[in-house]
Amino acid sequence: VQLVESGGGSVLAGASLRLSCAASGSTIENYCMGWFRAPPGKRREGVAAIERDGRTNYAESAKGRFTISKDNAKNTLYLQLNSVKTEDTAMYYCASPSYGYWGQGTQVTVS
Repeated sequence: VQLVESGGGSVLAGASLRLSCAASGSTIENYCMGWFRAPPGKRREGVAAIERDGRTNYAESAKGRFTISKDNAKNTLYLQLNSVKTEDTAMYYCASPSYGYWGQGTQVTVS
């Protein structure tokens, strides 16, 4: 599976962003998918995950502000970021880590 993220950028605190992850080579419907992020100088951390049946899980830092979703027909994973904070600055990756599938990342910078 090839994963390509997009939608990152530089925004002001309080703004909203939607990250997308386009998959090819296989369908994301078959996998548990997640969003991860690597803040500057810190270890990569999980942000949100969505199971094959659509159940979702969130890190505490994401609850109430971020929403993970997927469109199986478009074979695309999304992460809606609302009310972003400076501490949300990071490289964001989509992945199916159990299978070792990772995208190249998209940078989100909040000032």
